Amino acid sequence: MAEEFEFELVFALPEGEHDPFALSDAVFEAGFEDALVGTGHAGLLGVELEVEGEEAESAILDTARALIRALPPGTVLREVRPDLVSLADVAEKLEVKRQALQQRKMPLPVAGGLYRIDEMIEVLTEASRPAKGQRRPRFNLAAAEKWLRAGPAARRVNAQLTMREIDPATIERAPRREWAEPASLHP
Repeated sequence: MAEEFEFELVFALPEGEHDPFALSDAVFEAGFEDALVGTGHAGLLGVELEVEGEEAESAILDTARALIRALPPGTVLREVRPDLVSLADVAEKLEVKRQALQQRKMPLPVAGGLYRIDEMIEVLTEASRPAKGQRRPRFNLAAAEKWLRAGPAARRVNAQLTMREIDPATIERAPRREWAEPASLHP
């Protein structure tokens, strides 16, 4: 059964000037009319969308492939979100203030106040089932469901991009490579 997933794809654009309206048009013409397109940082394009699919990783990769084909040649997939998230990101999706989350037991941050999405999911799931005599949390887990469902797949795709198991220019699985020892930094 198909489910909906909410995620953001961040692309690095090739060098040169890019018309933000042409980039938006390319996203819409690729079939993503409801996408939110961000061009606020030079050289990057963010595309936030909700996509239906059988499972999150395939939905993310299929969407990225469709967009890569529509965007300027030389564009590469840089990142998939949510992966590392802030309390503000999570609070916004749960429709609460960040302080409401700060009052709860949270996972340890990874770096700079960012948390792994899958660890955050565990904490939120546990908090949504209060112990006997405790009240239910006020956050709206259902409002964040599509976003949270995409999170673990976003982390896997980012890991595969980092390990070069997925080609960021084609979004296809790269042939298996043996890792060479890095060149020595010392002469």
